[in-house]
Amino acid sequence: MATLNGRLVSPDELLPLALVNVGHFTTMRVDDGGIRGLPLHMERLTKDCKAVWGADLDTDRVRDFVRQALAGQTQPCVVRVTVYDPEVDMGHLADAGEPQVLVTVRGAGAMPPAPLRARSMPYERDLPEVKHVGLFGALHTRRSAQLAGSDDVLFIGRDGLVSEGSTWNVGFVDQNGTVVWPQAPVLPGVTMALLQQRAEHRIAPVTLEQAKGMAAAFATNAGIGVRAIAAIDDTELPTEHPVLDRLRETYLSVAGERP
Repeated sequence: MATLNGRLVSPDELLPLALVNVGHFTTMRVDDGGIRGLPLHMERLTKDCKAVWGADLDTDRVRDFVRQALAGQTQPCVVRVTVYDPEVDMGHLADAGEPQVLVTVRGAGAMPPAPLRARSMPYERDLPEVKHVGLFGALHTRRSAQLAGSDDVLFIGRDGLVSEGSTWNVGFVDQNGTVVWPQAPVLPGVTMALLQQRAEHRIAPVTLEQAKGMAAAFATNAGIGVRAIAAIDDTELPTEHPVLDRLRETYLSVAGERP
């Protein structure tokens, strides 16, 4: 299911997104008609639209398109809102500035998924504060991690510090039971923000060695909630921990808002 400004999108309208690959998006999980952190998702779209396109975004209109796309859809599902300009020209990007709203819907998996095994790799995303569609580098490192026998990748910056995963934020539980979020340039995830608003935590630089010595580690995004990390490289980590249970309960207790 894919709509552009509330109507079915044509292949020709999708070509600029595939070939030029300039735009930004947010991904939201829908459970029982509600979306956790919906205002934060709209704030992200507004902020990123200004950063990418220099344009304002009518979020009431976006919510209307999301409602239309969700009509009759089986839930839970995942809805993605992508903002891009179908008229964009690779040679004249400065002329682009009339972004349109593409809404796609797909089924959602169980939450939380099984624990994942992460492979550390050096990588820093372009404009990490923007949730943009330029995913090649992140997905290339994910593929490399999977070829090495892991499920996904954990990014290490040039400063040697842990930052984030390919499409998720990472958090840790230290030996005192405190939730630790890495202090690094990362995409500020909505799920991470919801947890930070509701659970005690600290933000601090985390080296790879420190990450491997934590009492537990977890990945977060809107699609997976709180997912335990079973290993970083060859270091095994506990996948059962009372703090992880509390974080899951905290996240699931957040009331969803209808678009």
